[in-house]
Amino acid sequence: MERMNGEVRDREKAMLGLKREDSPVIGGMQVSHNYFRPHEGLGGKTPAEAAGIRIEGPNPMLTVIQNASKKHEPTLDGELGESLS
Repeated sequence: MERMNGEVRDREKAMLGLKREDSPVIGGMQVSHNYFRPHEGLGGKTPAEAAGIRIEGPNPMLTVIQNASKKHEPTLDGELGESLS
């Protein structure tokens, strides 16, 4: 957790502060931290790998983005909702 706090502080300095509490930057940083950044304390594994979560495919980041977009496809009335597929 402390490492994540440090990453947020470093990014916030570069952005000259986060303007909104619900900024999408925070969610993106969480995904990056948990799924793509290896941690020395976990033997070079990401937190997801340490928890037994594996991302299949040649480009793991693209796979995560594609899977996330499937869950938020527009419905017939134009609202974003849970995909049925």
